[in-house]
Amino acid sequence: MDFELTEELKMLKEMAYKFALAEIKPIAQECDEEEKYLPEIRKKAAANGLVGAWIPEEYGGAGAGILGNTIITEELCKVDMGNALNVTAAAFGCESIWQYGTEEQKKKYLPLICSGEQVSAGAYTEPNAGTDVAGYKTRAIKDGSDYVINGNKMFITNGDVCDFMVVQCITNPEEKKHNSFSLIIVPADAKGITRNKIHGKMGIRASDTAEIALEDVRVPQSNLVGKEGHGFRQLMHFFDTTRVMVAGQALGLSEACLETSVKYVKERTAFGAPLGSYQLTQKKLAEMAIMIEALRGMTYKLAWLIDQGKPDYNLAAMAKFYGGQTAVFCANYAVELHGGYGYIEEYPVQKWYRDAKILELYEGTKEAEIMTIGRYLQTR
Repeated sequence: MDFELTEELKMLKEMAYKFALAEIKPIAQECDEEEKYLPEIRKKAAANGLVGAWIPEEYGGAGAGILGNTIITEELCKVDMGNALNVTAAAFGCESIWQYGTEEQKKKYLPLICSGEQVSAGAYTEPNAGTDVAGYKTRAIKDGSDYVINGNKMFITNGDVCDFMVVQCITNPEEKKHNSFSLIIVPADAKGITRNKIHGKMGIRASDTAEIALEDVRVPQSNLVGKEGHGFRQLMHFFDTTRVMVAGQALGLSEACLETSVKYVKERTAFGAPLGSYQLTQKKLAEMAIMIEALRGMTYKLAWLIDQGKPDYNLAAMAKFYGGQTAVFCANYAVELHGGYGYIEEYPVQKWYRDAKILELYEGTKEAEIMTIGRYLQTR
């Protein structure tokens, strides 16, 4: 077993971090305070091959695979998770187009994302159904050669800035619940769509999040992704792939918390000695480091398996669960180690603390991941 990154991945890792320091760090606080989404960051990242990096070169991507994209996510999130999402999640929803779409759909949508010209969104969650995917109510009814879509979507990443969205809809209501759904590509400027940006988020405030209403939205049936009635299974496969990105976000944020804390406790004195000389301080740093190392191994293995064509949904649930736990744990300790300074915006740890919590919520709550793991253990 070789745990060494290839030279290409090492170069990608270094380049992504340098990009984050040069382009994201100077504007991170402003974007957080003003809930500002800056498209120019995404476009600059795209020029460096950082947007949709997992997409093969034939469709405009860097061909870095899921592991390469995870490493990009990790490095950008060391600096600012909100702006990092604007880069790494610019292709959110396109995973389904790549996995199940037609060749025409791939050539039409994927290159525009990789170039930074457009942004996609995955419109799944609804006001009364998040983790309960089978509880979605949005309907798509056939009318001639079109689908007519009605429903509401909530907490949609890129919802107010996207150019198109992949929408989970009920297309076959007469079928059993899990066989009634389909994924459909919907232009964001289609008649009947209303988008409202969500303000006042606890964290990742630079990332755009919106509520979307669809009222008699008409799209051609050729916008169907994959087979009609297979949307539920397709979405589950989608999450098996995207949860590794959440683990990558958690890894980057946790590493930042540890690195910043180590630097601080070496410089800060208390009772006549460096804060880092006390055993309780060392205990906190050691626990953070242990969890980070475990998360890195789990996340990289999961990404590698996906690239090998062997995605592991159980490991995906584990990495997503443990990633959220690690990020919240490390951010909490980082604030504690910084004391009063950790509570003010002069130091970034207070922001990382706010950002970390979402990692236990989106892409499946930690409770949902536990249920997935528990079921798997009883069926293998």
